[in-house]
Amino acid sequence: MGFPGTWMTESQSMLYRVVPKCACSTIGQIMYFSDHGAFFDGDVHDAAGGLHKWSIEASHRPIEEAVKRHSSYAFTCVRNPYARILSSFFDKIAGIQRNGKRYRGNLVPQLAQKYGIDVGSPDNGFDFDQVASFRRFLLFARDTIRWRRPMEPDIHWSAMSGHISTFIANGGSYDAIFFTEKFDEGMQKVLDAVKTPVPIDLAKIPRFNESEGHGPKRAHPVSAYFDDLSRHLIWEIYKKDFQLFRYDFDNPDNKMPLGEIDLAEVHAKLST
Repeated sequence: MGFPGTWMTESQSMLYRVVPKCACSTIGQIMYFSDHGAFFDGDVHDAAGGLHKWSIEASHRPIEEAVKRHSSYAFTCVRNPYARILSSFFDKIAGIQRNGKRYRGNLVPQLAQKYGIDVGSPDNGFDFDQVASFRRFLLFARDTIRWRRPMEPDIHWSAMSGHISTFIANGGSYDAIFFTEKFDEGMQKVLDAVKTPVPIDLAKIPRFNESEGHGPKRAHPVSAYFDDLSRHLIWEIYKKDFQLFRYDFDNPDNKMPLGEIDLAEVHAKLST
């Protein structure tokens, strides 16, 4: 199984388990900058060098050895499940990707046919019923996760606990898990705990949002998208995320966590 979704600086100062839609572009660029003194020119997800990535064959051995020795500071980042699934919808389903096309080719037409989803287009200013379409997308996301139909679940809306657990189950141990909503505080603690070839002044680091500007803006408060059925589906999909990472299920508009993450609990519950 190895360590899918794992990135590590070439200096091996930091090791990061990517969780999609949780500030991963910014974190990757910080890691890249900390070794090279410059940001990757483009989307850091496309970088084929300058960072060790599990998707690169030559990176397997250094990542495996760093995990085995626990010689690199290992961390990840989480986000409120309500906000994360909404972000996935507006980016991957309603938005146009960097290449000018829809995400995964025929996925949106398939959703239109099977689930009645309408996401508009750049031609009509993305004019569509955001609430109705999102709720239908949520049914689709649940179907992919629960029954793996009509396709395997996508990494952008599968549970954070599932991503995070693969690292633990294969022998890894996290030194920190912090909140997207408290990004500066959490990322600074990581930087304070490591020595990097290039010093990082976090206040001067821009935020990299590779999905921004490619689709419609969210028109309503978070709670407007979640009726009783939608919240039932959210609990079915993300129950473990709410519980382990201390997010507020009862109030979708409260994006902030209700408490701190217990790393020992996370390791115990996600180790199998």
